[in-house]
Amino acid sequence: MFLEKFLMGPLGTIAQLKVVRGIMGAGLATIPFTIVGSMFLVFNVLPLTFPVLENFFNETFFRFSDLYMLANTMSMGILALFFNISLGYEYSQIIAEDEDLDLNGLNGALLSMFAFFMTIPELLFEDGVVSKVTELNDGASVVSGWRIGAGSVERLGTTGIFTGIIMAIVAVNLYKLCVRKKWIIKLPEEVPAGVSRAFTALIPAFFVAFVVLLLNAAPVVFNTDLFKLIQIPFGFVTELTNSWLGVMVIYFLVHALWLVGIHGANIIFALITPITLANLASNAAGANIPLAGEFNNAFVTVGGSGATLLLTFFIAFLAKSKQLKAIGKAAMIPALFNINEPLVFGLPLIYNPYLAIPFFLAPMVSASIAYFSITMGLIDPLIALLPWPSPVGIGAYIGTGGDWRAIIVALIGVVSAFIIYYPFIKAYDKELVRQETGATA
Repeated sequence: MFLEKFLMGPLGTIAQLKVVRGIMGAGLATIPFTIVGSMFLVFNVLPLTFPVLENFFNETFFRFSDLYMLANTMSMGILALFFNISLGYEYSQIIAEDEDLDLNGLNGALLSMFAFFMTIPELLFEDGVVSKVTELNDGASVVSGWRIGAGSVERLGTTGIFTGIIMAIVAVNLYKLCVRKKWIIKLPEEVPAGVSRAFTALIPAFFVAFVVLLLNAAPVVFNTDLFKLIQIPFGFVTELTNSWLGVMVIYFLVHALWLVGIHGANIIFALITPITLANLASNAAGANIPLAGEFNNAFVTVGGSGATLLLTFFIAFLAKSKQLKAIGKAAMIPALFNINEPLVFGLPLIYNPYLAIPFFLAPMVSASIAYFSITMGLIDPLIALLPWPSPVGIGAYIGTGGDWRAIIVALIGVVSAFIIYYPFIKAYDKELVRQETGATA
């Protein structure tokens, strides 16, 4: 089968890479903080949605806005740091388990943060001297190399996610090299674990410092830095994924993997989560990017992968096949919370020639509806992260900061997806009824 040979194999291999599993774990670790930070942002924009509240908020809550919005600034505002530390920990633990090496997750996290922070300050090479940039004007505030923006260090925010990821990978691999080559200080077993762990990281810390400083030296000579260089290729990838064609490719890959039995959403969205979170922060700052936050579960795969919400209820109550009715009734409650494994494996949707076309097509259509609704200004973009199991309409409404029109767009996507499924599920239902009646005859 074409998909198995050219898609399942390569992407299945990618999914098993230690670094990809680490990024997936890091993305999951950041979710509680992004949700909490987003909720404070949504609270702060309520008067924009309900103007009648504006005077009340001005006289009450907004007096304390700088206080409670710290929860947003110290989550979304330092998201790159969350990713960097989480990846350093997860990646170290995965290597330790898979390769039976004595790597410690905490050491990996701290070494990653050490490497990342060395890329943060902006440096200037002038007259043969390297110095920290200091620039104070209306457009920027850079103090001793640290650029300040939106209440925190700018490079610790979503713009720094990819640099944080790269630095974590570099730091952990240098740590692994030192452990594998036994270039570490090994203390007797009688020494307390905390003390022993600290000395184990000593030599790797020297290696990390030397390598990162060396990597940054050449760009600084040309009045740029490692941070800016890393942003170039990832900026291109981000632009690509934010286009309509890029969004279509993403949903094609997700469902192509599912079709051959691999959890496509886990693999693909683990890789693009840094992009969607960065886009979420950009939208909160005034951008208009469709693929942000939980765009997927708010507008596209409502009911689960394949956009199967109404399909589930249709087979539960209107299918003639006993098999479909039973599966539909079992899947109804999970489907309300965007969980459809009972359908994926029970209908089944995987390896099913009857339903392969709508399984691909339905989410691509619902994604297109939401994409163009946002780009054309028909609805507001997503600015807040909601838990992915949020029922239809709720995630879209709150995620857009309270735009009621987003509920309509989400429902249009749900109905459009079912219209695509309808002739195919009718044919499949008819075939199953034929088999059932034939079997009992």
